[in-house]
Amino acid sequence: MVKGYHAIWSCYGFWLPNDARGSWSNEVWAKHLRPFGEATKTSIRRSLADAPHDARARREAKTHLLYPAVRFTGIQARAVGRGFGKILPVLGVKALACAIMPDHVHVVIDRHPHLLIEEIVAHLKRAATRQMTREDIHPLRDYHRNTGRVPQPWVEGGWFRYLNDDQAIADAVDYVRQNPTKIGLPIQTWSFVAAT
Repeated sequence: MVKGYHAIWSCYGFWLPNDARGSWSNEVWAKHLRPFGEATKTSIRRSLADAPHDARARREAKTHLLYPAVRFTGIQARAVGRGFGKILPVLGVKALACAIMPDHVHVVIDRHPHLLIEEIVAHLKRAATRQMTREDIHPLRDYHRNTGRVPQPWVEGGWFRYLNDDQAIADAVDYVRQNPTKIGLPIQTWSFVAAT
Protein backbone atom coordinates (compact mmCIF):
# COMPACT_ATOMS: atom_id res chain seq x y z
CA MET A 1 0.00 0.00 0.00
CA VAL A 2 1.25 3.49 -0.86
CA LYS A 3 2.27 5.48 2.23
CA GLY A 4 3.73 8.53 0.53
CA TYR A 5 5.26 10.03 -2.58
CA HIS A 6 8.49 11.53 -3.84
CA ALA A 7 7.49 14.06 -6.48
CA ILE A 8 9.86 15.87 -8.81
CA TRP A 9 8.93 18.48 -11.35
CA SER A 10 10.94 20.84 -13.52
CA CYS A 11 11.01 24.47 -14.40
CA TYR A 12 10.40 25.55 -17.97
CA GLY A 13 13.39 24.69 -20.16
CA PHE A 14 15.18 22.47 -17.64
CA TRP A 15 14.93 19.15 -19.51
CA LEU A 16 13.82 19.08 -23.12
CA PRO A 17 11.71 16.23 -24.55
CA ASN A 18 14.50 15.33 -26.98
CA ASP A 19 17.39 15.52 -24.52
CA ALA A 20 20.01 13.00 -25.68
CA ARG A 21 20.18 11.53 -22.16
CA GLY A 22 16.53 10.48 -22.37
CA SER A 23 13.23 12.02 -21.28
CA TRP A 24 9.77 10.95 -20.20
CA SER A 25 8.23 12.49 -23.30
CA ASN A 26 6.55 10.55 -26.09
CA GLU A 27 6.47 13.45 -28.53
CA VAL A 28 8.18 16.77 -29.24
CA TRP A 29 5.13 19.00 -29.48
CA ALA A 30 7.01 22.30 -29.83
CA LYS A 31 7.76 22.77 -33.54
CA HIS A 32 10.77 24.97 -32.78
CA LEU A 33 12.44 22.07 -30.91
CA ARG A 34 11.81 19.36 -33.54
CA PRO A 35 15.00 20.11 -35.53
CA PHE A 36 16.92 18.85 -32.49
CA GLY A 37 15.55 15.33 -32.74
CA GLU A 38 12.69 13.06 -31.81
CA ALA A 39 11.48 12.52 -28.26
CA THR A 40 13.89 10.36 -26.30
CA LYS A 41 11.43 8.33 -24.23
CA THR A 42 13.05 6.31 -21.48
CA SER A 43 11.69 4.14 -18.68
CA ILE A 44 14.82 4.44 -16.53
CA ARG A 45 13.78 5.39 -13.00
CA ARG A 46 17.04 7.00 -11.84
CA SER A 47 18.62 10.36 -12.60
CA LEU A 48 20.16 10.63 -16.05
CA ALA A 49 21.76 14.02 -15.38
CA ASP A 50 25.29 12.61 -15.38
CA ALA A 51 24.84 10.46 -18.50
CA PRO A 52 27.30 11.26 -21.32
CA HIS A 53 25.83 13.52 -23.98
CA ASP A 54 26.64 16.42 -26.29
CA ALA A 55 26.21 19.36 -23.90
CA ARG A 56 26.81 21.84 -26.71
CA ALA A 57 23.87 20.44 -28.68
CA ARG A 58 21.68 20.56 -25.54
CA ARG A 59 22.59 24.22 -24.94
CA GLU A 60 21.94 25.03 -28.62
CA ALA A 61 18.46 23.48 -28.44
CA LYS A 62 17.69 25.59 -25.37
CA THR A 63 18.44 28.77 -27.31
CA HIS A 64 15.39 27.93 -29.45
CA LEU A 65 12.91 27.93 -26.56
CA LEU A 66 10.13 30.50 -26.78
CA TYR A 67 11.21 31.97 -23.43
CA PRO A 68 14.41 31.81 -21.40
CA ALA A 69 14.85 28.64 -19.38
CA VAL A 70 13.69 29.33 -15.82
CA ARG A 71 16.33 29.32 -13.08
CA PHE A 72 15.12 30.52 -9.71
CA THR A 73 17.12 33.01 -7.72
CA GLY A 74 17.25 32.50 -3.96
CA ILE A 75 14.55 35.17 -3.55
CA GLN A 76 12.29 33.39 -6.04
CA ALA A 77 12.91 30.01 -4.37
CA ARG A 78 11.85 31.47 -1.02
CA ALA A 79 8.66 32.81 -2.64
CA VAL A 80 7.98 29.32 -4.06
CA GLY A 81 8.37 27.98 -0.52
CA ARG A 82 5.97 30.59 0.85
CA GLY A 83 3.43 29.55 -1.77
CA PHE A 84 3.82 25.90 -0.75
CA GLY A 85 3.49 26.87 2.91
CA LYS A 86 0.17 28.61 2.23
CA ILE A 87 -1.48 25.83 0.22
CA LEU A 88 -0.36 22.68 2.07
CA PRO A 89 -2.46 23.30 5.22
CA VAL A 90 -5.47 24.23 3.08
CA LEU A 91 -5.16 20.88 1.31
CA GLY A 92 -4.42 18.98 4.51
CA VAL A 93 -1.20 17.65 3.01
CA LYS A 94 1.80 16.77 5.18
CA ALA A 95 5.20 17.53 3.63
CA LEU A 96 8.10 15.44 4.92
CA ALA A 97 10.88 17.01 2.84
CA CYS A 98 11.29 19.72 0.23
CA ALA A 99 14.16 21.00 -1.90
CA ILE A 100 13.50 23.94 -4.20
CA MET A 101 16.39 23.80 -6.63
CA PRO A 102 17.23 26.49 -9.20
CA ASP A 103 15.51 24.56 -12.01
CA HIS A 104 13.40 21.82 -10.39
CA VAL A 105 11.62 20.85 -7.16
CA HIS A 106 11.63 17.75 -4.96
CA VAL A 107 8.98 17.05 -2.31
CA VAL A 108 8.21 14.03 -0.18
CA ILE A 109 4.67 13.95 1.13
CA ASP A 110 2.41 11.59 3.02
CA ARG A 111 -0.41 9.93 1.14
CA HIS A 112 -3.60 11.99 1.16
CA PRO A 113 -6.93 10.17 1.60
CA HIS A 114 -8.68 12.08 -1.20
CA LEU A 115 -6.16 13.84 -3.45
CA LEU A 116 -3.98 12.20 -6.08
CA ILE A 117 -0.32 13.17 -6.14
CA GLU A 118 -0.84 14.76 -9.56
CA GLU A 119 -3.54 17.02 -8.07
CA ILE A 120 -1.35 17.98 -5.12
CA VAL A 121 1.56 18.92 -7.38
CA ALA A 122 -0.76 20.98 -9.59
CA HIS A 123 -1.91 22.88 -6.46
CA LEU A 124 1.71 23.42 -5.37
CA LYS A 125 2.70 24.78 -8.79
CA ARG A 126 -0.25 27.18 -8.87
CA ALA A 127 0.36 28.39 -5.31
CA ALA A 128 4.05 29.01 -6.00
CA THR A 129 3.27 30.86 -9.23
CA ARG A 130 0.65 33.02 -7.46
CA GLN A 131 3.15 33.89 -4.73
CA MET A 132 5.89 34.89 -7.18
CA THR A 133 3.36 36.95 -9.17
CA ARG A 134 2.10 38.61 -5.97
CA GLU A 135 5.69 39.54 -5.07
CA ASP A 136 6.37 40.69 -8.66
CA ILE A 137 9.27 38.26 -9.09
CA HIS A 138 7.74 35.78 -11.55
CA PRO A 139 10.75 34.68 -13.69
CA LEU A 140 8.80 35.10 -16.96
CA ARG A 141 6.88 38.26 -16.02
CA ASP A 142 8.31 40.16 -19.00
CA TYR A 143 6.99 37.60 -21.51
CA HIS A 144 3.42 37.18 -22.65
CA ARG A 145 1.61 34.61 -24.72
CA ASN A 146 -0.83 35.52 -27.51
CA THR A 147 -3.55 35.57 -24.85
CA GLY A 148 -1.67 38.24 -22.91
CA ARG A 149 -1.01 35.84 -20.03
CA VAL A 150 2.43 35.26 -18.57
CA PRO A 151 3.75 31.73 -19.31
CA GLN A 152 3.97 29.18 -16.53
CA PRO A 153 7.43 28.75 -15.00
CA TRP A 154 6.83 24.97 -14.78
CA VAL A 155 6.61 22.11 -17.24
CA GLU A 156 3.44 20.05 -17.27
CA GLY A 157 3.26 17.01 -15.02
CA GLY A 158 6.22 15.61 -13.17
CA TRP A 159 7.78 12.37 -12.01
CA PHE A 160 6.13 10.56 -9.11
CA ARG A 161 7.68 7.75 -7.10
CA TYR A 162 5.30 5.78 -4.90
CA LEU A 163 6.69 4.99 -1.45
CA ASN A 164 5.29 1.82 0.09
CA ASP A 165 7.00 1.58 3.48
CA ASP A 166 8.73 3.62 6.18
CA GLN A 167 12.21 2.81 4.87
CA ALA A 168 11.35 4.03 1.38
CA ILE A 169 10.01 7.25 2.89
CA ALA A 170 13.12 7.70 5.06
CA ASP A 171 15.39 7.13 2.04
CA ALA A 172 13.45 9.65 -0.06
CA VAL A 173 13.50 12.23 2.74
CA ASP A 174 17.27 11.83 3.10
CA TYR A 175 17.77 12.10 -0.68
CA VAL A 176 15.69 15.28 -0.89
CA ARG A 177 17.37 16.88 2.13
CA GLN A 178 20.83 16.21 0.68
CA ASN A 179 19.93 17.21 -2.89
CA PRO A 180 20.95 20.90 -2.62
CA THR A 181 24.41 19.95 -1.34
CA LYS A 182 25.13 18.19 -4.65
CA ILE A 183 25.41 21.59 -6.33
CA GLY A 184 27.03 23.38 -3.39
CA LEU A 185 23.87 24.80 -1.79
CA PRO A 186 23.04 24.37 1.90
CA ILE A 187 20.42 21.93 3.16
CA GLN A 188 17.06 23.71 3.08
CA THR A 189 14.81 24.17 6.09
CA TRP A 190 11.15 24.98 5.42
CA SER A 191 8.57 25.76 8.12
CA PHE A 192 5.92 23.72 6.28
CA VAL A 193 7.98 20.50 6.46
CA ALA A 194 6.92 18.23 9.32
CA ALA A 195 9.55 16.85 11.66
CA THR A 196 10.29 13.19 10.89
